[in-house]
Amino acid sequence: MMERPPLWRCPECGRSFANPNQSHACGRHDLEAHFARRPSEVRALFDAFLAALEEIGPVEVLPQKTRIAFHVRMSFAQVTPRKNGLEGHFVLARRIEDPRFFEVTTFSPRNHLHRFRIRRPEEIDAAMKAWMREAYAVGEQRHLD
Repeated sequence: MMERPPLWRCPECGRSFANPNQSHACGRHDLEAHFARRPSEVRALFDAFLAALEEIGPVEVLPQKTRIAFHVRMSFAQVTPRKNGLEGHFVLARRIEDPRFFEVTTFSPRNHLHRFRIRRPEEIDAAMKAWMREAYAVGEQRHLD
């Protein structure tokens, strides 16, 4: 992997970024607030999703106002708890056509946002974990090498 410059940390909120002075909305949000009015199964689903990400490597969990982002050098995935599961996306370096992605948006040749829904823990299967590994590599910026 190519040597990357150190992360810049916002002096206001403490969040780290790959690019110095990156535009963002400073704010601290509580992870538990995302689950306050959700069934306990949704929290268990989130915990299973996070555990699968942590099998790949260390990940920073960034609770934001409307979503929960996952970050290494850059954010590579996010989920939003819903009443019956999680809705989220991965940022991948390639476009994947799969029925589990209900929308795929291409921003550039190496930047494709894949939106998904997860309703049950068994949906975090080998295919989902492979996409997580690919997204994690994007979070590490390995797709730029």
